Amino acid sequence: MNPTRVAAIDVGSNAIRYVVAEVPASGAYTEIEDHRVAVRLGTDVFTRARTFRPETMEAAVAALLRIRRRLDDLGISHYRAVATSAVREARNGGELVDRIRRESGIHLETISGSEEARLVWIAVTDRVDFGDDRWLMMDLGGGSLEISVADRGGILWSESHTLGSVRLLQAFQEEGRSPSGAAYQELLERYAHVLKVPRAVGEWKPTGTIATGGNIEALADLAGATKDERGVSRLPTAALHGLISKLGAFTAEERISELGLREDRADVILPASVVYERVTELAGADEIVVPRVGVKEGLVLDLVDELTNEVAHSGRREHVIRSAAVALGRRMQFDEAHGKQVARLALDLFDQLRDLHGLGSRERNVLMASALLHDIGQFVSYRRHHKHSMYLIANADLPGISPEDVQLVAVLARYHRRSEPKTGHAEFRALGTKDRDAICKLAALLRVADALDREHVDRVASLTSRLEDDALVLELETRGSLTLEEWALRSKGQLFASVFGKPVRVESQLVPA
Repeated sequence: MNPTRVAAIDVGSNAIRYVVAEVPASGAYTEIEDHRVAVRLGTDVFTRARTFRPETMEAAVAALLRIRRRLDDLGISHYRAVATSAVREARNGGELVDRIRRESGIHLETISGSEEARLVWIAVTDRVDFGDDRWLMMDLGGGSLEISVADRGGILWSESHTLGSVRLLQAFQEEGRSPSGAAYQELLERYAHVLKVPRAVGEWKPTGTIATGGNIEALADLAGATKDERGVSRLPTAALHGLISKLGAFTAEERISELGLREDRADVILPASVVYERVTELAGADEIVVPRVGVKEGLVLDLVDELTNEVAHSGRREHVIRSAAVALGRRMQFDEAHGKQVARLALDLFDQLRDLHGLGSRERNVLMASALLHDIGQFVSYRRHHKHSMYLIANADLPGISPEDVQLVAVLARYHRRSEPKTGHAEFRALGTKDRDAICKLAALLRVADALDREHVDRVASLTSRLEDDALVLELETRGSLTLEEWALRSKGQLFASVFGKPVRVESQLVPA
């Protein structure tokens, strides 16, 4: 059996990159091609115009056309193409995505900062042994800086900052010339000081610092950092500080001639190095681990995982989403035990009633995240907390969930209580017909699960559902009386009866505490 070939395309703010890999049945892939096209999309976007010029769009479309032809020549059957901050922020980013699809056939997905962080985490954990420790990860691109706290199980916390290297270069550009000199370096350092110690760094106490991005790899090379057997380098922060002084003394042209840097690296490496130094200063790090991987390697690993072990891949994605939701909930001081109990009961219902609702893994993950987070609006106020929950979730990044699905999580949380879904609500009306149908079904399940933990004391030990002609029967093993839960279910179960045509009935049995 011939190995499958996959490709990952990363349309970044400083360049367009792609990598091709062969995947045998064993799943241990081999990289066969890695290429970079110097199209700097961020030059147009990170200004007040925030719009791609026609010539920039032409260059990007032409590059993707060439990549498409190359992938066809190599017989690529599976690929994923993603765009990051430049396309995400451009006023005409959607137009570029549409043109690329029409003219090259490549479906380009604009991803969030949290999804960038997740993909980088996948790539980094393939190179770096996290052990039992938590790590601070920083991924610096042309348009943004993603800072995360992660362990080997997933991302515990993530935050995106508009401090990319191209963005900083554009901010201080002078009459089309790359800025340089001591005054410029001081300006960068002062600007980078807007970064403060994220609360999560103190809470999670990471023991090491990892940096990804082309600039940190170039800095490690300039410092003479060696690679271990897995291709990982270590850059002392003292060496980074010395490099900043050296780079600041040169113009961009001198960095090309004296240091051998590429033209599209020479102008952005100083802003990047200042940002890296600021984060290491905040983290109190003595060195930076440089694994020399990024978004495109994470994309490849995700594709390989999906192709070779679909069940395990689904489980890993669920774990990432669950970890991200719990981390957000903790920031909002949520009732974690209640959120986890409602999520457990809601997923039991979802899995046991698949033939009834007909929904898939995407909707299951939406239900899980929303069940965990449905009450976080109480951080603002108990009154109208369902609406506060919707707002907080809609404006959060959840690694592992697309921006579109984050909106579903938010809208679903809004319907865990009070009014049922209706087109008179703007957020519900904005959804497509299929998603509105899914929200109605998921809200029915969520309300039942929430009612079964009405007292927030985890009384339901197990749940088995049984469909009868006239009702959904819930066989419950309980650790005490469900008087309040059954009262809540009479109200909250009405949506289930309306959506599925079956009222909910409870049969309970006490089990030893």
